[in-house]
Amino acid sequence: MQNSFGLVALLGSGETSLAGGRVFESIAGRFSGPVRISILETPAGFELNSPKVAGRVSEFLKARLHEYYPQIDIVPARKRGTPFSPDDLRILDPLLHADIIFMGPGSPTYAVRQLKGSLAWELVRARHRQGTALVFASAAVIAVGAFSLPVYEIYKAGEDVIVVPGLNFFSDFGLNASFTPHWNNSDGGDELDTSRCFVGLERYRLWQDLLPTGHTTLGLDEHTGIIFNLANGKCSVSGVGSVTLVRARNSEIIMAGTEFGITELGEFHWPAEPRAGISNEAWNLVKNAEQADHMQDMDIPTEISRLAEARLQARNCQDWAEADILRLQLSALGWIARDTPEGQKLIRQS
Repeated sequence: MQNSFGLVALLGSGETSLAGGRVFESIAGRFSGPVRISILETPAGFELNSPKVAGRVSEFLKARLHEYYPQIDIVPARKRGTPFSPDDLRILDPLLHADIIFMGPGSPTYAVRQLKGSLAWELVRARHRQGTALVFASAAVIAVGAFSLPVYEIYKAGEDVIVVPGLNFFSDFGLNASFTPHWNNSDGGDELDTSRCFVGLERYRLWQDLLPTGHTTLGLDEHTGIIFNLANGKCSVSGVGSVTLVRARNSEIIMAGTEFGITELGEFHWPAEPRAGISNEAWNLVKNAEQADHMQDMDIPTEISRLAEARLQARNCQDWAEADILRLQLSALGWIARDTPEGQKLIRQS
């Protein structure tokens, strides 16, 4: 069961930066065919330009991951009770087939309100159990924690510091940590402390004092990411800064390039069974989609199989020119021949 769970990456900021691109690339390289990516628009769904916010990420990934032939879908699950509801399966269908699901900028508390108990969030969790990688950045990093820092409400509207229950993604694995991106932000310069995701150290400490005793928080510097490999229980820090583990105000800084055990965040354990905690509806939808994708991959026309076999023979004979000609012929017929450590893979172009 352990090996079926996907990677989980958190980005302190910069999903379209060099550091973010490297995280996406390291994850995309684990999939054998054209990588299928779903961008969940929900955290920015309240903004009038939310399609453009997601579109910028899409364009970046198309360019950065071009060698993986990315197939990218934007999932406009913006608001419940509207034609763009996170409970509408017609909108959510790309999630059923995604290799990577991304969620990023916006409002943490808005994301929690729209996703908690939704079909969209159930499908995200169910797909992760089947090997889909999850990448969360900025606001989404806060939203997926046990408790959310209400950044907009404090920083923009001047509300009192409060603790808001989050989506608590890692509770499925016995962990109840909370996460804070933009940890080292300095946009305020010398006049205003905008660290700790813009709220400043003083107000952040007030927020921490409201958390349960012994609760762990993880702060992520900008342009810095962390990848959770649940299969081996390791967390890898990458990028240009560090992450900071905080327990009862005691901080431990972990620099990029370092690896540490996931048990540093709490008592990690596996769900009792792969589908534990997932609704019947979401689990059945994911399993049925998985079977349909497998059948489609198996349905390779005879002519395509013949050309692929000829290409493989040409490569074995080191006739690279002939192999390239056959690859182009396959591409013209709508198929990609990709060489992987497991051998040649044929992928139907969408």
